[in-house]
Amino acid sequence: MPSCLQQLGEVSGSAPLETAADLRSYLATVPDPRARRGIRHPWTAMLTSAAAAVLAGAVSITAIGEWVADAPQRVLALLGFRPDPLTGLIRPPHATTVRLVLAAADGDALDRAIGDFLQERQAPSPGRKVIAVDGKTLRGSRSATRAATALIAAMTHSGQVLAQRQIDRKSNEIPAFAPLLDGIDLTDAVITADALHTQHDHASYLHERGAHYLAVIKRNHPGLHERIRRLPWRDIPLDHVDRTRAHHRDEIRRLKTAAFAHIDYPHARQALQVVRWRRDMGTGKLTTERIYLVTSLPPGTADGSQLAAWIRGHWNIENQLHHVRDRTFHEDASHTSAPATYPASWPACATSPSASTTRTATPTSQPLSATPPETTCGPSPPSD
Repeated sequence: MPSCLQQLGEVSGSAPLETAADLRSYLATVPDPRARRGIRHPWTAMLTSAAAAVLAGAVSITAIGEWVADAPQRVLALLGFRPDPLTGLIRPPHATTVRLVLAAADGDALDRAIGDFLQERQAPSPGRKVIAVDGKTLRGSRSATRAATALIAAMTHSGQVLAQRQIDRKSNEIPAFAPLLDGIDLTDAVITADALHTQHDHASYLHERGAHYLAVIKRNHPGLHERIRRLPWRDIPLDHVDRTRAHHRDEIRRLKTAAFAHIDYPHARQALQVVRWRRDMGTGKLTTERIYLVTSLPPGTADGSQLAAWIRGHWNIENQLHHVRDRTFHEDASHTSAPATYPASWPACATSPSASTTRTATPTSQPLSATPPETTCGPSPPSD
């Protein structure tokens, strides 16, 4: 939740009417698992106060609890807390209550609520919507008796997080692909993903939803990979070339496209070859990499520069989402000793993805976890 909602604090000035949305109405759809007897604080108010704390800069469950405890009476009233009928004062929830509420919340339901809110809040943008799908493992959640928690998220290339789901511990990202995208309008969108999601069922699903895909072809599809690799690429004209200098290296990327009448992949219309030359400016070492893709976009729908931007733009999900969760919210440094059901909720409540954040400030509180981490591991640098 912190990084997912942090983008709200980055909006300058008043938001256009078409992007305005009431977060509380969406959080009200998250089921309250508490027994009816003895409830003192409204469920929606608890979740809304956690979101407000994040907007104020809280990056841990402890910090969220402290912010709620220190909130003025008028703020607590706006969040939905009820005053005492005798004194007229609002008693804020204890930090432990906040932690238990976030632990008890249904992570998938909270993800859907926040995703629906972000989609409602998203301003209309010109051009085609391009969505990246990628998974992430919460390394700190692994224990001797339990596999690490894994999440899969969908984010536009412009940085808008649309959906997130937890992956079943006994499965992988593949079965979670379609359920992740079920709640998103995919009409005329382009979906990018890594080679794991180059699956016939995924291509058919996207076609049925009115979307297109850019699928990476590797040797997990040996026949298709070999057929595309053996195309006469030397005779095919160049569609796009790009040269950049960053991270102490020169890089040249060349893109070629070839139209197909038929290819052994559902609804594929074109094959693409990307050749990357990289020269390390320090050592002078030169490396060459060839990548092959297929797309359902008909020839002429997108030019070479657009295709190249979409292929490279897929990795924004690494830099704008996974990297932020590791660096800002120390997600991979979090260790939990709660039951196996606990991580299903805290990734969504505590570290749901950021839509467009580039925040890298070092948090002063502990990582978002149920218990303090035993060790603090430095995160890896983002990928290009």
